[in-house]
Amino acid sequence: MATKAQPLRRPMLVSFSGLDGSGKSTQIENLREVLGNLGLSNKLLAFWDDVVVGKRYREGFVHRVYKSEKGIGAPDKPVDRRDKNVRAWYLSIARHGLYLVDAIHLRMVVVRARRARVDVVVMDRYIYDELANLPIESTLTRAFIRAVDRFVPKPDVAYLLDADPVAARARKPEYPVDFMHQCRHAYFTLASMLGHMTTIPPLPLSEAKREVEQAFYRALNQASTGKTAELDTASAA
Repeated sequence: MATKAQPLRRPMLVSFSGLDGSGKSTQIENLREVLGNLGLSNKLLAFWDDVVVGKRYREGFVHRVYKSEKGIGAPDKPVDRRDKNVRAWYLSIARHGLYLVDAIHLRMVVVRARRARVDVVVMDRYIYDELANLPIESTLTRAFIRAVDRFVPKPDVAYLLDADPVAARARKPEYPVDFMHQCRHAYFTLASMLGHMTTIPPLPLSEAKREVEQAFYRALNQASTGKTAELDTASAA
């Protein structure tokens, strides 16, 4: 059993990013269980549902114009998605504008969530998942990314769940493997640029859970009253 955590001086913000099929839902579910055991209340927000501005119109656009299939891919039911993997130059320009609007809304959403008297706000995806879709090799795009990163709330822990693209696609078949390799490279480049993302390498599930929990405990200690929270991590071993 985990000892109850010390009172927090402010609500924490935790985000999960990574390839489709990298295990975000599993790790989020596990961390929320850990938070419950520590006596910490939490609120889960989904970036696409709670932050993205004009979600319905943006979805409708890719379905009509690019014939992107609807639904979520599963091993027995692949889905041919055509949205973020369409990299036309004019879409890249539009994405800069849309992501800026999302960043402004994200700031508002996080402020509201923190006022809701919860200890931890957990985000299923974050602005980083959008920024990784931009042409990150461009000097202007890099300046844009750094500006957005300074503007949005910085998570106490910003997890980047790494995954082998082939294995991730097998779990969630939605995009070609070549595109997922490109995305993985973009995530690594983004993490290197920003310098504050916590990368969880591809590991067996139990080890990945332990890495996620230990990163959270370190952040929790910093967010508590200054005293080291007495946490029993034995259950995570």
